[in-house]
Formats: sequence, structure tokens, C-alpha cells
Amino acid sequence: MAKILFFSVTVFTSIFPASTSGSARLDQGFRQCFQAILGNNTTSEVTFSKSSSSYEPLLNSSIRNARFLSSSVPKPDLIVTPQSLFHIQVALLCSKENNLEVRVRSGGHDYEGLSYVSHVPFVIIDLINLRSITINMDEESAWVQSGATVGELYYAIAHKSKVHGFPAGSCSTMGVGGHFSGGGFGTIFRKYGLASDNVIDAQIIDVNGKILNRTLMGEDLFWAIRGGGGSSFGVITAWKIKLVRVPSTVTVFDVSRSLEQGATDLFHKWEIVAPKLPAELFLHVVVGVSNSGSQGGKTVVVSFTGLYLGTAQNLLPLMQNSFSELGLQRNNFTQMTWIQSVLYFAGHSINELEVLLRRNQTSSSFKAKSDFVKEPIPLVGLEGLWNMLLLENSPLLIFTPYGGKMSEISESETPFPHRKGNLYGIQYSVNLGSKEEAPKHLYWIRRLYEYMAPYVSKLPRQSYLNYRDLDLGVNQRKMDYETAKSWGLKYFNKNFERLTQVKARVDPGNFFRDEQSIPPL
Repeated sequence: MAKILFFSVTVFTSIFPASTSGSARLDQGFRQCFQAILGNNTTSEVTFSKSSSSYEPLLNSSIRNARFLSSSVPKPDLIVTPQSLFHIQVALLCSKENNLEVRVRSGGHDYEGLSYVSHVPFVIIDLINLRSITINMDEESAWVQSGATVGELYYAIAHKSKVHGFPAGSCSTMGVGGHFSGGGFGTIFRKYGLASDNVIDAQIIDVNGKILNRTLMGEDLFWAIRGGGGSSFGVITAWKIKLVRVPSTVTVFDVSRSLEQGATDLFHKWEIVAPKLPAELFLHVVVGVSNSGSQGGKTVVVSFTGLYLGTAQNLLPLMQNSFSELGLQRNNFTQMTWIQSVLYFAGHSINELEVLLRRNQTSSSFKAKSDFVKEPIPLVGLEGLWNMLLLENSPLLIFTPYGGKMSEISESETPFPHRKGNLYGIQYSVNLGSKEEAPKHLYWIRRLYEYMAPYVSKLPRQSYLNYRDLDLGVNQRKMDYETAKSWGLKYFNKNFERLTQVKARVDPGNFFRDEQSIPPL
């Protein structure tokens, strides 16, 4: 197949010289290249230009951050929705021939829109048609194409087994392509590790159009795509994952306390307790503001939400012994199956399994940032944090406890370095509202990030790749290692240099690039 493809492109370039300027000419050149190899019918079925009536609905269908829906945001010259791996190979080669940058979109959850936004002429390869899931219960494994969503994966597992699961995230519309390649954590990661820790093989199309599995790509590249962000190295088309065994009964609970109800002391106790709890217990904290304070004023509300891989009978004494201050009783707990807990944490009815197959999601305009904490924040620090939150109408902070399995895996095992020594991770986010309101909300979240500096990781101050943040730094058009370190060390710490070495070997010309891609060393 590869020989036929290269021959076809050679024939094409002799007939249709590559365009060098003008968006319309690039569009035409790409489509002519595609037609020369695949014919008119296939081209019309899988490529969509700006003149197509399907272009805008297709583009917007997987934009999960509404600030990128604006007409002022740069749009792709074409969208390609491949129905086969060969279509991807052709798209890559035709993009090269026409000097078009490539962005690969799985579920569209990149917080900064890098899977569908670029400031130079570009093509989106949208993997929406490549979403098959094949489960092998004898091996307790599955092959999952990158266009599938996390929800579709959970649904497929649930139809095969009531005692198997997978440690990925809670948002069911996330595409597995980006989620797995950035690490991917969820409610059972303290027991089983990240999604990327449970990847055992993968399929990638490299810069030369070659289709590679783990054996053919080699262990260095296989290491890089499991936490280093796959879009820097090629088009990852599928993942082989190992399923994990979960008990037939799990237990969930959710209790909230306001500042007036002692939330500050409870949170401070949580900082100490949560990372040391048994790996079977996930207890995270969600913090926001409410108008339920004294005299109807604004207050901070801290919600403690837990998942226990076991029964309420076993969970009750565990919580009473480790965190009695929460005052939990048996009636605070609800037993269910693991798949029902997936629905619970996604905010759905626990009896509506089909909702996991829905891809439509209401998009809000937001900005997010992240941190990791290695020492408990003192009470005075928490009080200052609450004061910062009270200045904003719609802040949302999520505190995710580490420990358990995460402390047993070396920080160099995969590019994801946030392992032993981290008490918890933080996601900060704020709704930006209208275009006119956005600047004040952006100013607030950046001030919040500055406020937190004394209380979080240092040298470097670390961040989570899947909570993409362009405030950390961006590649210029001429990429270099020193510039990329500004954000690369925050996401990957000591693993960044190895990632640049892998990049230099597999994509020395830096074809696969974006504002925060790995540069070749």
C-alpha cells in the first residue's frame, strides 16, 4: 500500500504543481492531490472545504470550549474525515505537498483548541469515523480506535462484563486519542494508574505514512505517546488497552460543607488524609461559590465526593477511623455497580447507560489552569484562596488526591511525571462569559494562579498536559528547545529532554507541530 501511495503522489505532483500561496489555491491543490489518488467520489465523501454546507456543522460538532466558536478564530482550509488508514496516509502526503499544517482531532477537548485551531493554513484530520472498539474478554484487553469517546469505551465494556472497567476520565465525550496520549486519570486511578499506564500496544501513522505498531515503532516512541501528547509524533489511530477488574459492588458518597460549617478545617484535614487512604478509595474535592452564606451572602462551598471499590459496610468504619470529622453515616452512602458510578461522576442518571454514547455536549467558554501540591496548604493560605474565589462569580476548583498506585510508578516510566511525592493535583477553571466579559475573568484566574505560587510545586512549577494552558509559553514559528522548555518542563519535568530526542528521531523536520508540540532536539 505504501509503495502505491508514494507512486500516486509522484504522479500527482507532475500533473498538478504544489500551490505556494493563497488559501483557496491550497484548498484546490489538496483536493486535486486527494482526487488523483482516491478519485472524486471518495474525495467528496471525506473532505470538506469552507464552501461545503457540511463544513461548519462538522467543525463545530467537536468544539468543547465555546470561546473557539467565534468567527474571529482561524478556521481550517479543509476538514478530512478518514474512513480508513489509507485516507490518513493520503491526507498527510497531500498536506505536505501543499504546505498545509495538520491538526488531528479525536474528541475536541483540548482546552486551548489546538486540535482544531492554527494561525497558519491547515487541515483538520477528524477521526470521528474511526471509532471501533473490539473487546477480547479472554485476554481482558481491548483495541480502541482514537475517534471513540471514553463514554463509548465504558459502554462497550459494560456490555461485556460487570466486573471489568478501565481507569480513564469522568467526562464521557472525551476522545480517547487525546485523553490517553496525555495520561488520562479518573476515579479509579489511585488503584490502577492512569489510562496511559494501561496501554499495552498502539497503532500510529508516522510522518512518512508508515503504519506502525509497538514492535515496529520501538519502545522509545511507544514510551513517548503514553503521556507525551501523541500529536507531536504522528497520527495515533488505535490503542490496545488492558482492562482492569472491579468489584461487583462499589459505593459512592457526596457531602458538602460551607465556610460557616467548618469547610476550611475539613479541607485541611482532607489534604493530609486523602493521599494516604487505601488505593480502593478515591476522595476528591470540588470547590465553588454559592449565595447560601449567612444572611444570604456569598460563601465558599466545599464538596467531598468519594468512590470506594467495595461495600458501604466496609467503607463506613474506614471513613470513621480516617476522617471522622466529615461525620459520615450509613445513609450517606449509595451502593451501585462500577458502570453506574461512571454515570454518577459524569452527572447522569445511573440507570441511563445509553447516555454514554451521546457526543453532543453543551459548550461553555472557559479558561483553565493546573497545579500539583506536595505539602499541605496552611490554614492562612486556604483562607486567602477562599477570599480569591469570592471575588469571582463562577469559579470551579477540583482537587484530585494522588497516592496509591500513582506513588508506586516511577516518574520516568512514561512521560507523565506526576507520581510519588504529590499529595494532589488542582484544576482551576472559570467561565469566561461573553466576549466583553472575558478579559476580567482571565485576569482573575491569572491572579489566582499567581496567588497559589507559594503553595504548589516548584522548580519547575508543574502542570498537567491534558489541562492545556498556553499561558505557560508557546512555540514560535521557528521552534527551539530553550523556548519550549518554558512549558515542556512544567508538563513533563525531566522527561522533556527524552521526548525531544524521540521527536528528533521520528519527525526531524517537525511536520507534526503546534503551539505546544515537542520540538526536535
